[in-house]
Amino acid sequence: MQKKVKVKPNSKVQKIQEEADGNLVVHLKSPPVDGKANEELIKLLAEKFDVPKSHIRIRSGLSSRQKLIEIDTDG
Repeated sequence: MQKKVKVKPNSKVQKIQEEADGNLVVHLKSPPVDGKANEELIKLLAEKFDVPKSHIRIRSGLSSRQKLIEIDTDG
C-alpha cells in the first residue's frame, strides 16, 4: 500500500490526520535534522498500521515535507 504523506516537523503535538482523499498529514515533534523526523514518522506509521517499522519505506521525498510512503501490510 502506498500513501502520500505531508510532514509537519517541530509540532507541539504528535498526531496523524487522514484527509478526505486518503492522504495523511503527520505532525511530528522532531526537527527535520539528521533524519530524526523521518525516524519518528516511520515509528508513528508503524503504530498506526500495526506493522513492524521494517515494513515501512520512504519511497520518495526523503528530505522533503511531501513524501511517498510504502507500507507492507502483508508481513
